[in-house]
Amino acid sequence: MDSVLAQELIVVERVTDGVAVITINRPASLNSLTRPMIVSLAGAFRELDADPTVGAVVITGKGRAFCSGVDLTAAQDVFKGDVKDEESDPVIQMERFRKPIIGAINGYAVTAGFEISLACDILVAGKDAKFIDTHARFGIFPSWGLSQKLSRIIGINRAREVSLSCMLITAEMAEKWGLVNHVVENGEVLKKAKEIAHAILKNNRDMVFRYRSVINDGFKMDLRHAGLLEKERAHNYYDGMTKEQFSAMQKFIRNRSSKPPSKL
Repeated sequence: MDSVLAQELIVVERVTDGVAVITINRPASLNSLTRPMIVSLAGAFRELDADPTVGAVVITGKGRAFCSGVDLTAAQDVFKGDVKDEESDPVIQMERFRKPIIGAINGYAVTAGFEISLACDILVAGKDAKFIDTHARFGIFPSWGLSQKLSRIIGINRAREVSLSCMLITAEMAEKWGLVNHVVENGEVLKKAKEIAHAILKNNRDMVFRYRSVINDGFKMDLRHAGLLEKERAHNYYDGMTKEQFSAMQKFIRNRSSKPPSKL
């Protein structure tokens, strides 16, 4: 079933295999975001989080760009309400989202588009993808996490250069620096992102959600406290398991071990 939000500018497509695709659909403006689009994007993540048939989400952009940032002709309308309103903040909703998010980055991911990509769990980029932070160029204060997340991924020296000089990051650089997981041909980006989503959904869905959560929450901490967080959640998980659940786990492991070894 398709639902079209914000005058068809944010398109949510549910597919029958548990993967949903969100498309930023304003290609004539390189998918720049207006306030209604931002609100709709946040709402789309809330809606998909509550949908038990959806196990993973792919987000992409239509045309030559993933997202070229906020539509600066509507800057005041966007920024005045953006900083404090968590319900309509798509990045906060992505961070609260319980399910894996794969970004399919085609073309430009600029400023707000860069920030949305950083809120994804896994990134697939086309060969022509380009990441640019233009906050400093246009006098925009970051509020969707770019100033903090980028340095944790590519290192603080590189992040300072990228953000303070508005340096362009090519797909090749992004892969080398660990910013993206895969670089593929431009026409294969969405296909590859869906393949990753399907591979994830072959696993225990509850554990995928829990594992994603502990990785992302622990990443915000120092190693010692992150380890304690993992230990605490593991104890809570096993304490909550019934004898029947342990038996089912053991049966699954026995069945797996009886199969021929994988060629991978």
